[in-house]
Amino acid sequence: VQLQASGGGLVQPGGSLRLSCAASGSIFSFTAMGWYRQAPGKQRELVAGIAKIGTTYYVDSVKGRFTISRDNAKNTVYLQMNSLKPEDTAVYYCNSGISSEYVDWGQGTQVTVSS
Repeated sequence: VQLQASGGGLVQPGGSLRLSCAASGSIFSFTAMGWYRQAPGKQRELVAGIAKIGTTYYVDSVKGRFTISRDNAKNTVYLQMNSLKPEDTAVYYCNSGISSEYVDWGQGTQVTVSS
C-alpha cells in the first residue's frame, strides 16, 4: 500500500487546514493510521493516530486543535487542523501508527504557519 499526503499550504496563525492521506489500497491493512510531522532540525513526531476501531491519540501540543478521522470507503485519513500556530510549521506525513507496519514515507506535505 502506498500513502499520499496532501492539503498543506501557507496559512496565517489562527487559521485552519485539512490534510488528506490517500491510500492506494485498504487502510484496514494497517492496525492504526497516524499523522506525523517533522520540523527543520527536529525529529519526526507522531501528532495524531486513529485505530481501526476509531480510538484516537493526540500529542499534547495539538489536543483540542487537531482532529484525526478516517473514511474507510475512500481509504483516506484526514487531519483537520484548527487554531494553527507558527510552531505547527513542519512537513506532515501519514503512515501506519505502528512502526513495524511502516511503508514508504513519501514526500509529505508542507504546512507553514506564518503572518
